[in-house]
Amino acid sequence: MAGAVLLILVLLAFPIVVGLSTAGIAALLGHFLCRDADERHAKSELRDLNI
Repeated sequence: MAGAVLLILVLLAFPIVVGLSTAGIAALLGHFLCRDADERHAKSELRDLNI
């Protein structure tokens, strides 16, 4: 009986863990891409227009 309860808990937690991990990966990717864009275009005159 304990094995069945554990299996049900794991199956219920799996989508949450996958969703949070992909959200974390997306946040890291967005951070690094934004930092890369800032470094590449540091001397652009269009940066003054960006809010």
